[in-house]
Amino acid sequence: MTQYREIDSAEQWDAALEGSKDRALVVFKHSTTCPVSANAHREFTAYLDANPRQDTDYVLVKVIESRLVSNKIAEDTSVKHESPQIIFIQNQEKVWSATHWAITSEHITAVLD
Repeated sequence: MTQYREIDSAEQWDAALEGSKDRALVVFKHSTTCPVSANAHREFTAYLDANPRQDTDYVLVKVIESRLVSNKIAEDTSVKHESPQIIFIQNQEKVWSATHWAITSEHITAVLD
């Protein structure tokens, strides 16, 4: 299984965004109190358990606990904050994003593969 790493500081986010120049980046924004987000998290981890892209880094941001990081991601990517939300970034630019029930392992696979 490919692992994601949780980021909870602006410095970690800046490093992840900078790293997207060399490796694609998938950001999953997760609300730990929302049942829709819990479902999207299961779908995200199902994607990672299957056959995810290996040339990609995966990060998770807990939006309530790390609100400042979540807001910075929205600002830096020009993607209005929603949660749950998934954002695919290459070369520091948003390529694709989805929210709520559109976050499924099948949808992620279709976009990333």
